Amino acid sequence: MTSDDRSQLKVKDYMTTDVIAVHPDQPISDVIKLIRATHHDGFPVIENGNLVGYISSHDLIMHDTNHSVGEVMTKSLLVAHPSMGLDDAARVLFRSGKSKLPVVDDEGKMVGIITNTDVIRSHIERAHPEKVSKIRKMIEAIHGIKLELKRGLVRVEDLVPTQSKVYADELEGRGYELKKGLNEPIIVIQKPNKAILVDGHHRAVAAKQLGIKELDAYILVMKKDIKLGLEETAEKKGIKRLDDITILDYAKHPLVEVTERLLRRDSDQARE
Repeated sequence: MTSDDRSQLKVKDYMTTDVIAVHPDQPISDVIKLIRATHHDGFPVIENGNLVGYISSHDLIMHDTNHSVGEVMTKSLLVAHPSMGLDDAARVLFRSGKSKLPVVDDEGKMVGIITNTDVIRSHIERAHPEKVSKIRKMIEAIHGIKLELKRGLVRVEDLVPTQSKVYADELEGRGYELKKGLNEPIIVIQKPNKAILVDGHHRAVAAKQLGIKELDAYILVMKKDIKLGLEETAEKKGIKRLDDITILDYAKHPLVEVTERLLRRDSDQARE
């Protein structure tokens, strides 16, 4: 994804709209129950549809459970607008050391929440011209051939994967984007008799789960059926179809883990 493409991304494209909220009149004992049930560390406080505060586990410290949410909630909040650029929201999150921002419209109505994880997902597994060019040059150099590059739709059912596993949390993010029409192109090598999926396995698996028949793709056309190293590796692992890919629901995407550590480090340094 180029810098121009990223500048078009908005908070509304990646925010979570299904948000658990509490009312200022509720006792904080209700919040404690919610924290235990959801494992969230806090919740926006809504009154008549308007965002009036935020209550976190930190706000609950040293308060009796008989207190109301409105008595202990934080009222001075950083918020985002749906039309705010995603990179701008990321800067606010990182510089403030916060993990999430409530999203409110022009009337002050809460319409969603944007988190560090949402921002991270917007960066993962992006096909951009530079990546396509690098893959093209590498294959051309290794095999002494020329590849034609074109852009078009490919049938999900026809894709031959070259990756043996995907991560459930990342798969969820890609599915969310596909539902909203944010289908970044995948990268495919089109051989005479098959379409080899090089980049975009999470998107392809998510599309299959959602029943999406076609995906936008950068297509590298190979006129000769030359066996690629990544093909051989996949075949040795018995990976022939998207259904053969293992979905890991116990591990985070490694890039998420690395990025989260960096974000925590940056947040710690910002507070020092």
